[in-house]
Amino acid sequence: MTTQALSIIIAGIVFFFFLGIKIVRPTHRGLIERLGKYHKFATPGFHWIIPFIDKMYAVNVTEQMVDAQPQEIITNDNLNASVDAQVYFKVIETEESVKNSQYNVNDYRRQIVNLARTTLRNIIGTLTLRSANSERGKINAELHNTLRNETSNWGIVIVRTELKEIDPPRDVQDTMNKVVKAENEKIAAIDYATATETAADGVKRAKIKEAEGYKRAKILHAEGEAEAIMLVNEAADKYFTGNAQLLKKLETVEASLKSNAKIVVPTGAELVNIIGDMAGVLPIHTTKNENGESKNTLLSTPV
Repeated sequence: MTTQALSIIIAGIVFFFFLGIKIVRPTHRGLIERLGKYHKFATPGFHWIIPFIDKMYAVNVTEQMVDAQPQEIITNDNLNASVDAQVYFKVIETEESVKNSQYNVNDYRRQIVNLARTTLRNIIGTLTLRSANSERGKINAELHNTLRNETSNWGIVIVRTELKEIDPPRDVQDTMNKVVKAENEKIAAIDYATATETAADGVKRAKIKEAEGYKRAKILHAEGEAEAIMLVNEAADKYFTGNAQLLKKLETVEASLKSNAKIVVPTGAELVNIIGDMAGVLPIHTTKNENGESKNTLLSTPV
């Protein structure tokens, strides 16, 4: 064998070796088939297969998403609605699950889309348009449960489902918007009326409190005046009994004299004694002081 032929053989062997090198990424798992039959499971890292005899299929085991694509669905109240959803799933990393994802279902991504579309038609077809919009959580839960049960032997797990949109026809949408606007205006009007009524109640309570305070002040003032009058009467009864009556009689006599009333003085009577009698005072009593001077004193009549 010549050197040239040996070089060709070595080059062929090297090429054949490199041709069989396969690298599996951490995001994938591999299934190696030999002559059309499953041979072994390939984990992340370096692998060598026999070229042209072995073949490796890489399977993504990260979380993936498929769009169920918009479709027209007739609701229970005979309205057409455009419905779209997204499904999130992942292939389980175990050898058995990866094998099931390749050998138990043909193109699991397309199968998930078709199954999701069919399930949405079944669920939303039993609901009215209003209930379908208000019960998105319930629709998502039913869709998730159905997909999870139907794909249990596919080697995948349905992580979650998201209902993207439920769009009614344009005319129905306009009518619904008007209804929502009217309801919001009604709620706003009720809130405004409630706030106004609350403010009026506050003013009313303040007025009542003010009136009660004014009433209480008047009562206290009247009680104070009554107590003062009572104290004055008690003092008058205690200290001024008789003197007040005498003062009143003297004031009466004074008023009579000012009005030029005629007074009849009997013969031999003293004028001052006559006036004293009119005022209820005893006649003049004449006394002498220490200097021997005479002094006239009116004596009050006993009460």
